[in-house]
Amino acid sequence: MLKGRWGISRVIMVIIALFIIIPNTVRSEDKQNAVKDSSDVYTLGEVVVSGRAEGVETISTFREITAEEIQNQGARNLSEALDLLPGVDIRYGAQGVPRVDIRGFRSRHVILLLNGIPFNSSFDGQFDPSIIPVENIARIKVSYNNHSVLYGPGGLGGVIDIITKKGTKEVHGKLHGQMGEGDLTMGKFNLSGGKGSADFFISGSALDRDCFPLSHKFDATSEQKSGDRDNSDKKAENLFANIGYAPTDVWKIGVVMNYLNGEYGIPPITINDKSDPYAQSPKYERMDNYSGFSGQLSTELDIPGPVTVRGSVYASKLREETKRYDNNQYNSMDDTSIKGTGWEKDKTNIKGGSIQTQYDLQSAGMITLGLMADRQEFDANGEVRDNEVKKKKYDFRAFSSVHHVTTYTAAMEYEVSPVDNLGLVLGYSHSWFKKEADEDDDEGSFLAGANYDISEDTRIKGSFSRNIRFPSIRQLYEEGTGNSKLTTETSYTYEVGVEQSLPGNSLLTVTGFYSDLKDYIEKNIDDVYENNEKYRFRGIEVTAQTRFIDNLLLRLGYTLIDSKDKSEGTAKDELQYRPKHKVTLEAKYTFACGFSAYMDIIYNAEQYYYSRKEPITKAKLQNYTLVNIKFDKELMNGKFNLFAGADNLFDKNYEQSYGYPQPGRVIYGGIEFSF
Repeated sequence: MLKGRWGISRVIMVIIALFIIIPNTVRSEDKQNAVKDSSDVYTLGEVVVSGRAEGVETISTFREITAEEIQNQGARNLSEALDLLPGVDIRYGAQGVPRVDIRGFRSRHVILLLNGIPFNSSFDGQFDPSIIPVENIARIKVSYNNHSVLYGPGGLGGVIDIITKKGTKEVHGKLHGQMGEGDLTMGKFNLSGGKGSADFFISGSALDRDCFPLSHKFDATSEQKSGDRDNSDKKAENLFANIGYAPTDVWKIGVVMNYLNGEYGIPPITINDKSDPYAQSPKYERMDNYSGFSGQLSTELDIPGPVTVRGSVYASKLREETKRYDNNQYNSMDDTSIKGTGWEKDKTNIKGGSIQTQYDLQSAGMITLGLMADRQEFDANGEVRDNEVKKKKYDFRAFSSVHHVTTYTAAMEYEVSPVDNLGLVLGYSHSWFKKEADEDDDEGSFLAGANYDISEDTRIKGSFSRNIRFPSIRQLYEEGTGNSKLTTETSYTYEVGVEQSLPGNSLLTVTGFYSDLKDYIEKNIDDVYENNEKYRFRGIEVTAQTRFIDNLLLRLGYTLIDSKDKSEGTAKDELQYRPKHKVTLEAKYTFACGFSAYMDIIYNAEQYYYSRKEPITKAKLQNYTLVNIKFDKELMNGKFNLFAGADNLFDKNYEQSYGYPQPGRVIYGGIEFSF
């Protein structure tokens, strides 16, 4: 393997040179026959939330990312694929993994589904989008606050629904390899096909990275030298498959399986200054291993007449082994003066199922009934050095804990178009939350919304919802920080918007939203979870896109989020680590010779954070702008595709959390073969 930043860079420069010197081999008369992605869309496991008129997806904010857009961007995983969406903030903090925040809500308030299988952790309700590859994704559906009640509780911020690919007739496949700085190597494949009433799709990927490079503008500290980021290595392996079979014209069966495995370092804070009120002490941690498996069995029965029935059962398991060391060599836990070192093994199990019955009442609308149940289990054991045997001398203490919670939900959604150009949606769901020995809870959610087409080019829409989220196992029962008396979080969100088609194949959307959140759960100054009285999020999203020139795509997005802690007696105003302004710009031009150029720009501004102890003081992160580029060259009638690109082209030195610098310029390149 080639070592060092400049060795890899030279390889990438050679690939870019090939773009120029290799002649185009796609004859104009053969362009329509060029090899493209021959897969279809696997919808059998999807939570269906719309009927003939697309229901909820037209009354509130809904955005979709296609496989083509993922490839344009050069995204390697889910977090990179979501980064350009308005209202979505991909944030790296002390845990070393990206978190997906939507309109100010944290990732634990976002439901993540893969073909209907929940991917949120049963422990803390969060998820790591960087371990979810993109080679099997047909489209990503993102529904913001006012989403369908058929998704169940938990999605105060929204729902991310990943819909995967499926096979079609004959056998097709794709091989992909790339290299990049930080000794990044990545390989991907997919193989799909179908015959008669059966189809299959298989995909896999393997990623290995020694580190990520810091910006050349980063100033070295006592904890982090310039060059490569300490403890930022990563390995990830994924294998995915689905199989579909239709025994009859009205009956379909599908099976989905997903396996993942890997390890990664968690880069420590670059500041070691006890007098700094904003910095925590450095921690030297690693995710030594994670492995997981999930599976789903789905079926659909399209009964002749007005009724369609869909059902699924699923199970997922995730094992994680973390270690915390007492030095930056990551080889010792022996220092008795350092508290908190040790190891932990966690097991997450989620089992559940759902059934949906859809009644098509023709001119009277459509009713969908849903029943859902899931059981979440968490098992942890390990040793931690926190047993004080002498003054500032600590010994190991063994621990073990097993917890579980169960949720049941019944939902009904009705969509109708009573008159031309008008669509209405009404929904209600009720959920029952079964804790362990504590008192159980039950709460309801509802949604009401409408859209109206003023003209063929203008649509207005509005919606109102009440959403709930029950506390996670961590928030309820974690030793030292848990609080079994926590109550359910509740949000009320109002949204209005307009969509305007413009000349030149262009579209403009403007959306305003306002969310009141009660009993929001966060840690207090004593590091214990508690319900805060009231938070508020409000803002505006503007999107515009055009194809006024053939082969040119331009897309612009702007988000303004105003967040506020309205709890009585609070010392905070804006909520921390929530950028007030986000601007994104995408541009792609495809030349007739099979060459395409892509660029995106992300600007984040006005992001605040607070001191860790009283008296509470506020500081601001530096605003930053990132520019990413990618070039593609098709060869041999589209069977081969050469690509090269650069993330953070101008080597911006920036942070998304205080003391945690992000990657500088990363150059990469590779080749893809389709058959």
